[in-house]
Amino acid sequence: MLFTRTQCDTADTLINKKNLLYALPRSFYLYQALGLTFCGAIFFWLSRSEALDRLLTGYWYDAASRRFPWRDNRWLALFNHQLLKDVIIVAAVVLLLWGIFRRRPRATMVALLMGLGALSVGILKATSYHSCPWDLVDYGGQAVGYPLFDPAPLNSGSGHCFPGGHASSGFMVMGLFFLFYRERPRLAWGCFLGGIALGLTMGYGQVMRGAHFFSHNLWAGWWVWLTQVTVWWAVTRLRKKESV
Repeated sequence: MLFTRTQCDTADTLINKKNLLYALPRSFYLYQALGLTFCGAIFFWLSRSEALDRLLTGYWYDAASRRFPWRDNRWLALFNHQLLKDVIIVAAVVLLLWGIFRRRPRATMVALLMGLGALSVGILKATSYHSCPWDLVDYGGQAVGYPLFDPAPLNSGSGHCFPGGHASSGFMVMGLFFLFYRERPRLAWGCFLGGIALGLTMGYGQVMRGAHFFSHNLWAGWWVWLTQVTVWWAVTRLRKKESV
């Protein structure tokens, strides 16, 4: 079958649209702001209460031996903490390189969103005074824990444990939402929910090992999505102004 020039031009236009960045309506950002505010309020309450954190962490802690039996579990340490994270990071790098060399600005932007989401969590974690559960006195360590936003005690330990850095590697997959939303919204929301599920699963593996409280992982997902939505809004808004 032969294609006319008009048909070819139309096909090229559709392909180009799938590669370009696009602006989202104000209503989308309004819903995200409301959702993030609502979730932030719940996470704040959970972090201050610490009841859920203590319940979940206590389940995996052996008081008799004063240690977390699953801390050195091969599957959790190797598969969940190393291999799964590495696979996601490599996939994001491949997407970035593919977007750059094939001149796909949307793919490039999404790959950067994935990295920036995890980076925001890494920066917060690097400046945090909260220590990991396995370092706390309550769980066989030497450090003293304290609720979120309370002043850090002098013996708070080595810190650098809030939010959950490992979980952010799973949550960064939420950034794929922006890759597909314009043409395939169902797939986009599937990526968003898949990223949440992946982040929570990877994060809970760390809870089992005593490496993080559950709320650490919730906040990791919150910061990743906030970063991704904010950066997408800022970049697309800037490009829109430049095109005017």
